[in-house]
Amino acid sequence: MKHKISVTLNGRRREDEVEARLLLVHYLRDVAGLTGTHVGCDTSQCGACTIHLEGKAVKSCTLFAVQVDGQEIRTIEGMAAADGTLHALQEGFREMHGLQCGFCTPGMILRAYRLLQENSNPSEDEIRLGISGNLCRCTGYQNIVQSIAAGAKAMANSDLA
Repeated sequence: MKHKISVTLNGRRREDEVEARLLLVHYLRDVAGLTGTHVGCDTSQCGACTIHLEGKAVKSCTLFAVQVDGQEIRTIEGMAAADGTLHALQEGFREMHGLQCGFCTPGMILRAYRLLQENSNPSEDEIRLGISGNLCRCTGYQNIVQSIAAGAKAMANSDLA
């Protein structure tokens, strides 16, 4: 049995019919075609599937698509400007080499964005704590932390946060 859902996805309203058992991460990837949200562990341990739901960073493998009916979702595809200009955090990751394989990067950026909404000038320890629910198997985190700090600085100097 399918259920009709309506969501605002990266600023655009869409309606779809989905099975009740469809995880939100699979809705985003397979129905909406937004493959930037990654499936890592399917157990909410790694954070590769992190998105924003109603402005909060959540792991999309922990929710069914039907649970988000009527809500606003932002994925990594919704971070850059309409003209393709990277968001300050994305630019920070690029400039500070905050990625290697890139698998964790979308979730890491979305979690970092939420962290910076809560604390616009976090210390290194606060950044590390803020991203502690997102795992990276490649970088050792140092460049990720530096990338987030650079993004925070750029966001503070811009009105495009």
